[in-house]
Amino acid sequence: MNFRSETKLSRLLIFAALPFVALTACSGRGNEPKPPPASLTVTATRPSMQEIERETVASGAVAAWQEMSLGVELAGLRVANVPVEVGARVRKGQVLLELDKRTLEMQAKQSEATLAQARASAELARAQATRGESLLERKLISSANFDELNANRAKTAAAALAAEADRDATRLRLAFASLQAPDDGIISARNVQPGQIVSTGTELLRLIRRGRLEWRAEIAENDLLRIVPGAVVALRGPSGESIAGRIRAVSPALDAKTRTALVYADLPDPGALRAGMFAEGRIRTAKARVMVLPRQSVVFRDGYPYVFVLGNDNRVAQRRIELGSAQQNLFEIRSGVTAADRVVVRGAGFLGDGDVVAVTEGQGT
Repeated sequence: MNFRSETKLSRLLIFAALPFVALTACSGRGNEPKPPPASLTVTATRPSMQEIERETVASGAVAAWQEMSLGVELAGLRVANVPVEVGARVRKGQVLLELDKRTLEMQAKQSEATLAQARASAELARAQATRGESLLERKLISSANFDELNANRAKTAAAALAAEADRDATRLRLAFASLQAPDDGIISARNVQPGQIVSTGTELLRLIRRGRLEWRAEIAENDLLRIVPGAVVALRGPSGESIAGRIRAVSPALDAKTRTALVYADLPDPGALRAGMFAEGRIRTAKARVMVLPRQSVVFRDGYPYVFVLGNDNRVAQRRIELGSAQQNLFEIRSGVTAADRVVVRGAGFLGDGDVVAVTEGQGT
């Protein structure tokens, strides 16, 4: 093979290899990494500073301000009438229970008659002693006879006083036959029926004095110092309604075992709350300027709160945060983010750590 033939063969080999070189070059550019597509479109915001009212949340029982146990001071008498039912509102002096008082009325009449006899005897003895004094001056009776007249006068006067005291005692027992309300209030219990024989010391009725209810909650010692009498408390009613109260007193001592203390809140208008119910309350303690985020941006997983913070490449990082109090649609953020962080709001509940997102115009973007 001559030189010219070898040159032609080399050129043919070069041209044949060119497509493979071009294909290899194109294949190399196809292996370059592409950015992953956005998994979700979200809105974002930055934490803001806001003045809020700090609250202490506690649960406690609703109870009567004062509950009076009512009974009678007589024994062995039959109940004639109980004109009130549980839940009835009563006024001071209103009759709540009546006993069969026929025996007491007879005793009262007898004591009146005995008193009348005693007074008549005392009047006669006084008149006799007055006449005896005149007769003694004229020497018509002896001193011994006059002394007897004076003694009889004193004796009958004492008998009259005893009869008067007995009359008053029977009147008092007759008054005890009617149980009257010691104050305005609401009947909370009734343990007696007509026809029942009563005895002293037995609770027959129970009265919530003036119908006043209060909320009693146990507060931890760390929160106790922030609560003062007069603080406003908002209770959650049975149907979710808000019921206003005001702290009346704070216990001066802690329970040695639980390290808690009781606070007492008056409920001027308890609404649907009833004595014996439990209710959650929010006690307003002070105002403070704090960092807040929308509730929608906070995600709870495994019992802990998290937010998703946007990076420069729109990749989100999951961060655990510490929450403070809740205020309507906001959460107080105590730690975990800074004022410069961009936090996902809408769509946060669907994200995972490291997801890439697309951010649209929205709250705080």
